[in-house]
Amino acid sequence: MQRYFLELMYKGAHYSGFQVQDNAPTVQAEVEKAFKTLQRQAVILTGSSRTDTGVHARQNFFHFDYDAPLHPQFLYKINAILPRDIVIKNVYPVPPEAHCRFDALSRSYRYYVYRQKDPFLEDRAYYFPFSVDIDRMQEAAAVIKTYTDFTSFSKRNTQAKTFICTILESEWRQEKDLLVYYIKANRFLRGMVRGITGTMLQVGRGKLTIDGFRKVIEAKDCRQADFAVPGHGLFLEEVAYPASLKMIPFKAAT
Repeated sequence: MQRYFLELMYKGAHYSGFQVQDNAPTVQAEVEKAFKTLQRQAVILTGSSRTDTGVHARQNFFHFDYDAPLHPQFLYKINAILPRDIVIKNVYPVPPEAHCRFDALSRSYRYYVYRQKDPFLEDRAYYFPFSVDIDRMQEAAAVIKTYTDFTSFSKRNTQAKTFICTILESEWRQEKDLLVYYIKANRFLRGMVRGITGTMLQVGRGKLTIDGFRKVIEAKDCRQADFAVPGHGLFLEEVAYPASLKMIPFKAAT
């Protein structure tokens, strides 16, 4: 039985998240359906990083086990079957013990904010037409790196067994007309990036001090955080794996 990692990107606007759900369209359900159509055999996909309703990904991964040859034009054919807002970028044969979730070294996200009305950004960034103190928000972003317990930034209905995360990078960046929050960590909790972003925007507006921001974190109570920012401003940017996996893309037969 061969195990594969499936690398994909997608716009999340039309999906109720990444992981399969009953009676709701999801990215996983679409990929599993396309795979069955192409290969005439079903597989169950395991995801690396769950994204919520409306959240996009420039890179995410599934893994699956399959005991028959993949179609020689696998990438071309499966992308022809999939909806236009989901793209399979690569498929990688990996060792049987490889796990796309547990072997990941880090994940990185960007949250995009724009403050002047722009119809070309409305489905992929958060319109926030208020003055903000970017220096204060940058200070709050630095504070994030001094903590490891992010209970306050985890939504309640979660299956997480621990709320401990190691933050590797956290900063605000100005990219042309966009204000972008970038965060990289070994793992994330459900709603974590949106909770952090929304709460930092309150710091930027002067509605919360840096000391108040620390108190939100230390309270370990999600009712203290602001999760109001919408999912469509959030992008999963990268999932990083150790070089030892030797992820060489599947080569079509010639």
